[in-house]
Amino acid sequence: MKSILKINDTIALIACSNGLDKNTTTKINELINILNSLNLNVVLSNSLYKDENNNSYSYEIRAKELMNFYKDNTINAIFDLSGGDLCNEILDFLDYEFISTCNKPFFGYSDLSVILNALLTKSNTINYNYQLRNLIREDSENQIINFKNSVLEGTNDLFNFSYKWLQGKSMMGEVVGGNIRCFLKLAGTKFIPSFNGKILFLEALSGDINKISTFLTQYKQIGAFTNINGILLGSFTELEKDFSEEEVINLLLRKINNPDLPIAKTNELGHGSNSKCIAIGKTLFLN
Repeated sequence: MKSILKINDTIALIACSNGLDKNTTTKINELINILNSLNLNVVLSNSLYKDENNNSYSYEIRAKELMNFYKDNTINAIFDLSGGDLCNEILDFLDYEFISTCNKPFFGYSDLSVILNALLTKSNTINYNYQLRNLIREDSENQIINFKNSVLEGTNDLFNFSYKWLQGKSMMGEVVGGNIRCFLKLAGTKFIPSFNGKILFLEALSGDINKISTFLTQYKQIGAFTNINGILLGSFTELEKDFSEEEVINLLLRKINNPDLPIAKTNELGHGSNSKCIAIGKTLFLN
């Protein structure tokens, strides 16, 4: 595959969801040092951290910051370091037509699922479900190697993940989805992508058995499982701490309740420190 970035490219770090706490500055500086060691230049958004009152910046400011990075021809890619709850506030304030002309990848995960899928729907662009802060987490050594090999050198290391089949033996389709809770914020809006012929990717950080059950019920009620080509389940962090793998799988299959639908499960996509990257809007083939 073609590399996403080149040596001496410039990337922007932003927070489109909840602003980062000021006490994370040391860790973010560590991340910047790693990126600099990979010969990447780094620019920080003015709204990356919370303001002087410890609040996230307004949605108008966060949307403007994102658009400024899209308009800045010196920025080659945008990495969102945030998560939380606030991302959908900015969706109505982005210029999707302009973004469609930029050829500038956006990376984020969790609450950023709303932007990743809105960009697919409104700009027809491929972007990436990945948290750059994985480079400074417990599996940092492997993450840095995979990031360098894939993003800068064009290998598939960061995108290859192990999986097992729960139902079926193959699936192919354009990937939509992301965090099971956050992606649902797009239900009933103009930003939700079509599910027809797609692979639906779902993962979760928080969510006990009741929350995951009700989320899956809502997906079923909005018709998400009706005409898709398959489901790819990532890690379900809280649920998998409380229940065995077999119990978790049985719950998920029971709620989806479609024995003819191909379903695969991986522990290498989600919120874990070992998480790989998956492209939202790109065709994926698993067999």
